[in-house]
Order: sequence, then C-alpha cells, then structure tokens
Amino acid sequence: MTSLSSLLATTALLLACAASQAQTAPPPPAAFDPELARSLGADERGMRSYVLVILQTGPNRVPAGPERDEMFKGHFANMGRLAKEGKLALAGPFDGADGWRGLFIFAVADVEEAKKLTATDPVIIKGEMVAQYHPYYGSAALMMVNQLHEKVVKKPF
Repeated sequence: MTSLSSLLATTALLLACAASQAQTAPPPPAAFDPELARSLGADERGMRSYVLVILQTGPNRVPAGPERDEMFKGHFANMGRLAKEGKLALAGPFDGADGWRGLFIFAVADVEEAKKLTATDPVIIKGEMVAQYHPYYGSAALMMVNQLHEKVVKKPF
C-alpha cells in the first residue's frame, strides 16, 4: 500500500507542477530585444499608437511653375525635418486616384498633435492638399523605417 500511496503522491505533485507551469506566462521570443523595444515605444506586443494622416487634393491647386516647385521643395524639407525629430515614422505618395495624394504616419500622442505638425507643411498651408486624421495602432518597428531608408537611397529628393 505504501508504494501505491507514494505513486499517487508523486503523480499529484507532478500534476501540480505541470498546472503551475501552464499558468505562468511564456518567456519572450529569443530574439526579443528589451532595449530596442523601449527605444521604439513598443508595448508588450511590439506595437504602439500612431496617427495616420491621409492627404487629399485640396481646394487651391497651385499652378505649375516656380511657386509650385518651391511649395513641394518645402513639403519635402518639412517631411525630412519631422522624420529627423522622430515624429514622422512614414510618408509617401498615392497615385492620386479619387483625390488621394499621400499619407503621413506620425508617432505622436494624439490627433491634435498630428494636426499641429501637418499644419507646418506648405502643401497644407497653400491649400494644395487637405488632411484627414485617424488613430492607428501598428508595429513599433515602423519607427526604424527612416533610419533604414537612408541606407537604401541612391538619389534623394
């Protein structure tokens, strides 16, 4: 009978250990880099909040010529400045279909801050484009795009 009691006690102990292990959180993936995650503002899922800005054709098309050229030169300079400040995670043009001209993804706390940043852009100031704002939740790794982009640019704007 002692063997049976011992076997039952051992089995109960093993089951308790297995249940205890099943309730603990799994360890992070081996590739997890806590310092990188912190520097990018990542939450526990590797995500963070952004504001997506859709740029659409505005009410004041600036005609071709020096004023338009200067406006777009300022547009690119403004995007470069915001990217260097770590506020603009991603930007790029659309094909213009349905008036959709481009996008910004800002790494900022809220829509109000994104509106202030967008208001500094010459295409918005001149009315060439207008903006729509949407909270967006995406990978914190998006914050690395600008750094990586510099390594693949052969001919800058």
